[in-house]
Amino acid sequence: MSQESKMVIKDFSFFYDSVQALQNITLNIQPKEIFTVFGPARSGKTTLLKSLNRLTDLVFGAHHTGTIHLDQTDIYDPKVDLTHLRKRIGMVFDLPTPLPMSIFDNIAYGPKLSGINRRKWLNEIVEKALRSGVLWEEVKDRLHTSALRLSGGQQQRLCIARVLALEPEVLLLDEPCSGLDPISTASIEETLFRLKKDYTIILVPHNIQQASRVADRAGFFLNGELIEEGPAYQIFTKPRNKRTEEYVTGRFG
Repeated sequence: MSQESKMVIKDFSFFYDSVQALQNITLNIQPKEIFTVFGPARSGKTTLLKSLNRLTDLVFGAHHTGTIHLDQTDIYDPKVDLTHLRKRIGMVFDLPTPLPMSIFDNIAYGPKLSGINRRKWLNEIVEKALRSGVLWEEVKDRLHTSALRLSGGQQQRLCIARVLALEPEVLLLDEPCSGLDPISTASIEETLFRLKKDYTIILVPHNIQQASRVADRAGFFLNGELIEEGPAYQIFTKPRNKRTEEYVTGRFG
C-alpha cells in the first residue's frame, strides 16, 4: 500500500441487496488534493462517497467486498469507532441543511457534542471554522441570528464550516453547488481552493465544467466502474479511453 496516499481504495465493490452499484474500484487519493468523481447519473459516484465514511452502513441489505484505508486504518475494520471515523472524514451534501438555530450554534453543535463547552474555546472554534469556510466576514456581526436567514450559497458554506469545526482530515462533497446560482458557485469553488491547503477533498461536481475547473485529479465513472483516472488536464483534454472522451466532449450524458 502506498505510504503517501491519504485514502487507498482497493478492489472495492458495493451492493444494494443483489444490485451492484460499484465494480472493483481501485483508486488512490493523495493528501491535500481535490479529486473529482464525475460521470452520468447512476454511475456510482454518491455510493462511493458514502462508502468512504460508511454512511452506507445505514442502508438495510447493503454489503461490500474489497478494502478502503484511511492512512493505515482499514475503515471497515469492526474495531473502528464510527463517530471518530466520521469526524476524520466529513461529508457535505447537495442541499444545504442548516440546523434551525443561530449561525454560532450551528458551528458549535458538533464540538459541544464532543464535550467542548467552554465559551472561549467555542468562540475560537466557530471563528476558525467560519474563516476556513470563507464566511466569517459576511456573518461575524450576526452570529446569533438564525442560520435559516442566510442565502443558499451562504448556507452551503455554513455547512462546510460546520464540518470543519470537527477538524476532519478528508472532506467529501456531493454536488455542493447543485442548487446554487453562478456567483454562489464561484464562492464555493474559491473556498475549496483555499481548503485544499489543509484538507484532502473528494468532490462529486455539479457538472463537467466544474470538474475541470477545480480538480487536481479526476476519475470518470460509468455504470459503477472507474473507466479512467488521472491528472485533470489529461482527463479533460487528452482522455485515453474512448468512453471518457465521448462523455467530456458531450456526446452522451
